[in-house]
Amino acid sequence: MDKDIGKINKGEYQGTVTEIVVGVREYNGKVGVDIREFVASEKYTGPTKKGLRIPSASFPEFKKMINSITEEDLKEPEPAPKEPSEETPKDQTLNEKNEEMPDY
Repeated sequence: MDKDIGKINKGEYQGTVTEIVVGVREYNGKVGVDIREFVASEKYTGPTKKGLRIPSASFPEFKKMINSITEEDLKEPEPAPKEPSEETPKDQTLNEKNEEMPDY
């Protein structure tokens, strides 16, 4: 049994198009969920070793884990404050530091 569920375009690099394909597949007589990279290039088109297989017996637990991920979990972290760059004049950096220092 082979059934494609969906594809996500991962990108293109040097003429090779890569997609992540989710499907239900039979392998060695056992059915499971296959999440694998597929490539399309002049040399080769098809599945790669990059991916994972979830046995059908483990799928309910996997589904529960995936469904527990919230939109909040996937938000990008806030960028860290920038350090003074080499382009910042040294005097300016010193002045900024002196302004933050208390007068004694």
